[in-house]
Amino acid sequence: MIPVRGFEGKTVAVLGLGRSGLSAARALQAGGAHPLCWDDSPEARAAADVEDFEIRDLSRDDAFRDVASLIVSPGIPHLYPEPNRVVAAAQRAGVPVDNDIGLFFRSFGNGDWHQMDQPPKVIAVTGSNGKSTTSALIHHVLENAGKSAQLAGNIGRGVLDIDPPEDGGVVVLELSSYQTELARALTPDVAVFTNLSPDHLDRHGGLGGYFAAKRRLFAEGGPDRAVIGIDEAEGAYLAGQLSEGPADDRVIRISVAQKLAGPGWSVFARKGFLSEYRKTRQAGSIDLRKIKGLPGSHNHQNACAAYAACRTLGLSPKAIEAGFHSFDGLPHRSQIIAEASGVTFVNDSKATNVDSALKALQAFKKIRWICGGLEKDGGLAGLKPGFDNVIKAYVIGREAAGFSVQLDGVDTEVCTTMARAVERATTDAGKGETVLLAPAAASFDQYDSFEKRGEDFITQVRART
Repeated sequence: MIPVRGFEGKTVAVLGLGRSGLSAARALQAGGAHPLCWDDSPEARAAADVEDFEIRDLSRDDAFRDVASLIVSPGIPHLYPEPNRVVAAAQRAGVPVDNDIGLFFRSFGNGDWHQMDQPPKVIAVTGSNGKSTTSALIHHVLENAGKSAQLAGNIGRGVLDIDPPEDGGVVVLELSSYQTELARALTPDVAVFTNLSPDHLDRHGGLGGYFAAKRRLFAEGGPDRAVIGIDEAEGAYLAGQLSEGPADDRVIRISVAQKLAGPGWSVFARKGFLSEYRKTRQAGSIDLRKIKGLPGSHNHQNACAAYAACRTLGLSPKAIEAGFHSFDGLPHRSQIIAEASGVTFVNDSKATNVDSALKALQAFKKIRWICGGLEKDGGLAGLKPGFDNVIKAYVIGREAAGFSVQLDGVDTEVCTTMARAVERATTDAGKGETVLLAPAAASFDQYDSFEKRGEDFITQVRART
């Protein structure tokens, strides 16, 4: 645990008692604060009560009379589409609002660090797509190279639940826009921006607000190194804002769309080969084509980001390549789950938006595509560049018929259920083809989460192979 510092003897309110909320309450208490806990769910309040935390209804008029700060869980809106009533009450009372990420960064360092040969470092990864894989890949490479590393944030453990880091230890954080938009302290040593595509627009008041939430990770604390994907206008803009000039190697630009070989520091992947350039000279390279856990250009972008982050810590290209080869990938993200009779079955249930689904379609050939679910804003037109790889689409979800109509030019079959879709795709698939789950939609019309959807796909495939 990382005890929270700066609130000794003070009362701090915690709104939302899921994983991050309860973790924050424990860390506040460990640091000498008195946490007040509230959640609209009676079950969540009961779980906090079991740990003897004081429960206070934070919606009542005098709830913030003696409160030093309000700590908010990521899912609770503080501005758009409208502020949560408790957050609004705290703001009216002049009480600062923060989250567990802000508490982590203000509390991470401690007085023992001066005795260490190498003070611990934090690598923080954000972006629209690929941040989970990039974070996990960095963590895996570090551990494979014998480094002490912990993975936390939006993946792995809660940020305040990690162990105090060892001499030379590294904490790798995956941070969503929900986490970066509110944190009052954001001071990673290395910050990574993978890419940007429209997502969570209602929460952020549009694409500009969404980008602004991501940008805070770089603008608030000023990381020592920034790894920036520049294949979108927002990434190129961010790299330009952070850089003092073309040769400024504090900013490492990454790309899978163009060769980068200027006077600064860059990492790019083309035709399956990753290349690192520093001061116009090649400093390293990796053949990514046979790395099974990183298929497709989207994973090559993740590899570029992870490679760059690990290089900032002094790892050699060979050590990083060894880690890449032993990386199995993450569940529900281009996860190869079976190969039978020449047919490959791939679970990419995490492809919940058009951009991530398109990357999956472009990563494989001869695809039997299982798609559909709760459609997000913006329609499905952005998927068209990937349709040439699709033999047939098998559409699931409550609105499968409407989803199917939008797949213009693709042979489609309305299946509605996962069981039916897998049955039909498996029956139709021939040698050299891929049955791919890449929904391009949220899961909540039929499943509690994309993980549950992916698990159902795995169950159905294994029952038929």
